[in-house]
This record gives sequence, C-alpha cells and structure tokens, in this order.
Amino acid sequence: MLHRDADTQKLISRRALLLGGGQAALLATLVGRMYYLQVVEASKYKVLADQNRINLRLLPPPRGRILDRTGTPMAVNQQNYRVLVVSEQTVDLDDTLTALSNIIPVGDRDRARVLREAERRPSFVPVVVRENLSWEDVSRVEINTPDLPGVMIDVGQSRSYPLVELGAHLLGYVSAVSEADLQNSNDPLLELPGMRIGKAGVEKIYDLALRGKAGTSQVEVNSVGRVIRELSRDEGQTGVDLRLAVDLELQKFAHQLLGDQSAAVVVLDIHTGEVVVMASTPSFDPNAFNRGLTGDEWHDLTTNPRAPLTNKAIAGQYAPGSTFKLMTALAALESGSITADTKVFCPGELTLGNFTYHCYKKGGHGTLDLLGGIKNSCDVYFYETARRTGFERIAEMARRFGLGAASGIDLPGERAGIVPDKAWKKATLDQPWYPGETLVNGIGQGYVTATPLQLALMCARVANGGYAVAPHLARDDIDGAKLLPRKAADWPGLGVSAQSMALIHRGMHLVVNEPGGTAYAARIKDPAMAMCGKSGTAQVRRISARERETGVKKNEQLPWKERDDAVFIAFAPDAAPRYAVVVLVEHGGGGSAVAAPIARDLLIEVQKRDLDHLVDSPGHDHGSGA
Repeated sequence: MLHRDADTQKLISRRALLLGGGQAALLATLVGRMYYLQVVEASKYKVLADQNRINLRLLPPPRGRILDRTGTPMAVNQQNYRVLVVSEQTVDLDDTLTALSNIIPVGDRDRARVLREAERRPSFVPVVVRENLSWEDVSRVEINTPDLPGVMIDVGQSRSYPLVELGAHLLGYVSAVSEADLQNSNDPLLELPGMRIGKAGVEKIYDLALRGKAGTSQVEVNSVGRVIRELSRDEGQTGVDLRLAVDLELQKFAHQLLGDQSAAVVVLDIHTGEVVVMASTPSFDPNAFNRGLTGDEWHDLTTNPRAPLTNKAIAGQYAPGSTFKLMTALAALESGSITADTKVFCPGELTLGNFTYHCYKKGGHGTLDLLGGIKNSCDVYFYETARRTGFERIAEMARRFGLGAASGIDLPGERAGIVPDKAWKKATLDQPWYPGETLVNGIGQGYVTATPLQLALMCARVANGGYAVAPHLARDDIDGAKLLPRKAADWPGLGVSAQSMALIHRGMHLVVNEPGGTAYAARIKDPAMAMCGKSGTAQVRRISARERETGVKKNEQLPWKERDDAVFIAFAPDAAPRYAVVVLVEHGGGGSAVAAPIARDLLIEVQKRDLDHLVDSPGHDHGSGA
C-alpha cells in the first residue's frame, strides 16, 4: 500500500513538472513574441498605426493657362462656386434636395446622381449637387441655409474661356473624366471628384503639361475615416502656361471677315510654320462643355448643317480646285514635259477619246503659255499639261508640298486629304485609272481633296522657295525638345529647282497684280504689301450636258449644298514673302470674288501688325528664299 502511494506521488510530481515546464515555455514564448513586436518591430507597427490614423489625400493643382503670342489669356481658371450636401447631417436627403430645388434649379439627373453617390460614399463625405453657381444663386442658398441642414457652399476652380466662341476649335475644352480615361491612365489625379481634363484642341494635346502635379494634404482621421485635423499641406505644382503662336487680334479680325459663313482661314509664317491665325466658322462655346451641355444644346450643335463642332481648317476635306494647278505646273516643269514657253490653244474644251472636258470660260482663252495659263487659270491649258505629265508625277509633287498626308500639327482630329494615284484607286475602289481622270484631277477636281491647313502649307512651301516648313501652334518649347527651325533654310529642301519656283511665284503675281488676272480686283494696291495668289472655284456636283446646253444656273440660284466652294491661297509681301494665307468658304461661289477679298483684307492687317515687334523672335530670317 505504501509502495503504491509512493509511485502515485512520483507520477503526480512528474506531471506537475511537465505541466509547469510547458507553462514556462508558453510564457517565455509569449514574452519573446511581445518583446519582438513591441521592441524589435516597434517602428514597423508604428508606421502601420500611423497609416490607419493619418491619410494622405491628393489635391488637384491649378491648370495652366493658355495664352496668345502676346501673352493675352485665352483659357484661364476662375472661382467655381458649388453647393454640396452631407447626407448624415440631413433628416432626409431626398427632402433636402427637394427644398434646395425650390431655391436653385436641381434637375432630375442631378438629383439621381447625388442620391447614387451618397449611397456609395461614407455619410459624412460631401457630395456635389451643382457647380458653376452664379453669385445670385450663392446668395439665395446662403440665406436659406438654416432651413437646409447638411447643405453648404464651397469654392473651387473651373476652366473658363473668356473669348467664348473665338478660338474654340484651337483651344478645345475640358470635361469630366470618363471611364475610358480612367482605364487608359494610371494618374491618381483622375480619380478625384470633379476633376476635368482636356478633351479637344490644345487642351487635349498638351493636357499632361497643363494639368500640373498633384498636391497632398496629410490629415488625421478617426477609426471610421472622419477627418479630425490637417497635419500638413503641399499645394503641388501648377500646370505650365502654354503660349500659342496665334495672334488674338488677328484671330478676331478673321472671324469678323468670315461672319456667319461656313468657312475656314489659316495664316502661316512661311519660315517658322507658326500658325498666326486659324479660324473655323461657325464656332461653339467651349464653356458649355465644362459646365455640361443640355440635351437641346447638344442636339443643336450636332444637327447644324454647317458643322460648328468641326474644325474645318484641319478636318474639312475639300476639292482644292484651281489652286492645285500649281502642283500640276511644278510637276510638268520638273519632269520636262513642258517649259515656260510651252503654248496651248484653248478653244473652250478639250476632247480625249469619247469625252469632252470643258474650260470654265465658254469660247476659250486662245493661245497661252505657262504664265498665261496660271494668270487666267485656264482649264484646257492644265488638262493638256496634266495629260503630258501623267498624274503619278503630279501626285508625287503634291505630296512633297504637303498634300495627301496629315501635317502633324499639334491638334487632334487632323484629316489627311487625298492625293490619288493608280494604286490608291485600285486599293480603294478596285478600279483602274482612266486617262480622263488625269485631266480632271490635274485641275484639282475628281478624287483630290485637301484641308485648308494643307493648302496653306502648300502655299507656304511655294512662298519660301521650296522648304518643307511644318505647321505648329505652341510657341513655347514646353516638352524640352529641340526648338523648331526659325527660318526657312533650316527646314529640309523639297528638291525643286529655283527656276521652277520662280516661275510659279511669277504666275501667282500675275493672278493678282496684272489686269486680266483672275483675282486682279482683290489686289493690294500698296506695293510694299502686295500679295501673290491663286484662286479656285471647286465644284461639288457634276454639271450635266443638258445644263451646258440650256445654261448653267448661277451659283446663288442653287441650293446651298450644291453651290461651288470658294478657295483662295496667297502670300505676302510679294518682294519678301513672310505670310501664307488660305481662305475657304463652303458653297461660297467664286474663289476670286468671295475668298480673295477676305485674304486681301487679312494680309493687309497681318502686315500692319508686324508681329515681330509684339514678341521677340531671335534668329527669325525674313528673306524670301524664292
């Protein structure tokens, strides 16, 4: 019995020892873990705790301004008064919105959006109800705030275009970030409520530079995310101010000249490629896109037959008409198919196979050489010239001078136009090229199309003696790239002889400055400002044989859509060219009668302003190169 008790006592002692050892080991492990967490890993967990307590929030930077070449603001930022609502401070959010709508307009779409956002966000986070409030709206809300629990006025910034419709196609506009924008960018700025980004024009092309760098606000929050206090603040980096080459006063003048016509004007510096003027009418108010278009406004813009949303200067594709004859002449001279002395008799028509091709002058021009053909814009002369030269050579020359391809200007939405050839027609229409098409396309009709910017570029390259100047809007070097050439000779040459260029220059001089020239009535009488030019009247429909027999209706007797397009290209001054201009009036009629006077008045004003005295342009060479 005693022996059994002793064994039992030993067993209990061993178990107690094991249990005590286990407890000691567990206690040691717990103490070690606590030491590791609280001492060794203290800094790590302090950071994690701070991250739970301190939030870093992004602040949208002020957007950079857009200025004209003289520093006049064209796009700026202004105070944006907006009304917010905090749902947790309201008795019933829907009732609050109803009460607010009795004070300022709150549409059904705004109401639905606010309710939707309030459900998705914490109840203490403000939701924007309306933006861009007038001072009268702000006053009415402030007076009624005692009866509007949870409603408050906030002041932010919004984009403003003080010129309204003037320059809208150049500037573009900013608008709210879309889902597609978020998917295509990893910039956290786009996630901010109310963020606006460039959606068109230079606002879009230079959006990243104009957008700037986000600021930060370090705030202390409680366990549910409510802000307790702001610990630090960094305002970030304001977007760059972008200076354009456009002259605002000349831009205004161009719009005045165009009036309510559906038209486009481009003025280029032939040495630098700077776009001094680019106007497209009718235009639109970019401020409407910032505040949000109504359904009626959008319908009016998209159904207007004169396409106010389209920048006709870069996206309108038109038959260049007789302005294209310059390319036919250059190709013929360079290929040797004609010389300056080559004479062609114009009886008023030319027959090729079974087809007859008419000159615009019934009865014809008689016998003409090259200069006479350009001066009188004789269709038969250039039918014959194109037939001898072949359109493949003409197309190649046209491409050298900027037709048939996008220029690469710093604007979105540029169209390429068409310079056709055999390969193009086969690939596009699956048809062969017919001999008669060489004649028709050789005078700028048929398949040939160009934008007004391309025609201005063609004219600039003719005026500067054959250098491949390229157009651009931004005057400042905002991306750190090498500055564009400041004089024509720094651009690549086009490989056209000086003799051929001099003949084209002389022909354009005769068009405007010699009696009998197609644009003589629109000449600049001051010799120091004299311009050289080429008119074009581009048909938009085919004239039937019956109409020719019975008499073609006058342009103004036709429906607007069936009237000819009026085109005129020019450069000035004659003695030392610096500016090239193109004027295109949709369905305007004759180029010499309608477009040439606009070009004349604009070139006079451009030369009067003498742009170099407005903004210093070191190294700018005014030699003609021609």
